[in-house]
Amino acid sequence: MKLDRKEILKALETITLAGEGQNMVESGAVRNVLTFGDEVVVELVMHNPAMHIRKRAEADIIKTIQEKIYADAKVKVNVKVEAPEKPEIKGKGIPGISNVIAVSSGKGGVGKSTITANLAVTLAKMGFKVGVLDADIYGPSMPIMFDVERERPISVQVDGKSKMKPIENYGVQILSIGFFTSPEQAVIWRGPMASKALNQMIFDADWGELDFMLIDLPPGTGDIHLSIMQSLPVTGAVVVSTPQAVALADAKKGVAMFRQESINVPVLGIIENMAYFTPDELPDNKYYIFGKEGARNLAEDLEVPFLGEIPLVQSIREAGDYGRPAALQTATPLEAAFEALAREVVQETVNRNDNLPATEAIKITTMAGCSAVKKK
Repeated sequence: MKLDRKEILKALETITLAGEGQNMVESGAVRNVLTFGDEVVVELVMHNPAMHIRKRAEADIIKTIQEKIYADAKVKVNVKVEAPEKPEIKGKGIPGISNVIAVSSGKGGVGKSTITANLAVTLAKMGFKVGVLDADIYGPSMPIMFDVERERPISVQVDGKSKMKPIENYGVQILSIGFFTSPEQAVIWRGPMASKALNQMIFDADWGELDFMLIDLPPGTGDIHLSIMQSLPVTGAVVVSTPQAVALADAKKGVAMFRQESINVPVLGIIENMAYFTPDELPDNKYYIFGKEGARNLAEDLEVPFLGEIPLVQSIREAGDYGRPAALQTATPLEAAFEALAREVVQETVNRNDNLPATEAIKITTMAGCSAVKKK
């Protein structure tokens, strides 16, 4: 039996796809109908990728043609899914902030927050205007390290809008989720809540003029990292690692995340923390507890700058616990080590700004519950 294409199209006008007001012919979902004797091929384009909706459409087409046109018709439905592109979520820079530096580590426990705090106070001592955003939502430590654990940001009016004023100590402005929770309280939030809190601390704060904003990221390569880079154009990233093999493996992943084509945040370099142990009574001795020059070698392998090494010294831990970063100590090897590190970070930032275009915030889409990053 020869089937009539026009009759088939008229029959398909009785079917409406889920979520669409028009029938599948009027909406343009039916792109073509081909007939070969008693065989029918319907080419269908859908905007909803859900499997159950696609299967329902296929079943409705087959049933309608067999009931209204020919009961023994052999019907094949070719479905193409063209999901509409989601609106772009575009981050914007903060007026007055010249450089945003993300301090990251692939692994927890390598001293990333300690490096961030000491780097911040060293930059401030050098005359730069510095801010620290504690983005480690689930383990905020900056309030302790800057001895402002019990402080609370106040609200100020800026251009008719209410903004939170960062807490300042040692010449560094600080915002942390730790200011809004009690020290005993655990932050039990899903990703969207954490991202919203971060956005408020970034954009609803009166940061003023800053030469550097250091962002203390949580360990790993997860949702918070993407949220930050989605919200804010990051000038560059530094990765902190110990010389230990397990830490280096994760640090390598951290560098790979920033270098991913769709993220494309310049890596300013790698910092080796706990490079060696020096006892106070033997200041000239070096004991390589976690291995020797592992981060330096990794930097060479990945062809990124090696920014410096910080020794494992008891006073660094004590200073952090007492809320007075060790870099504030004067005329000590630690002060010299952090000054050398800060100079390298500044130099690499200048090199990056001279040789590379400004970073753009990334675009993020979500499919089936997983974050996928797409290039702008």
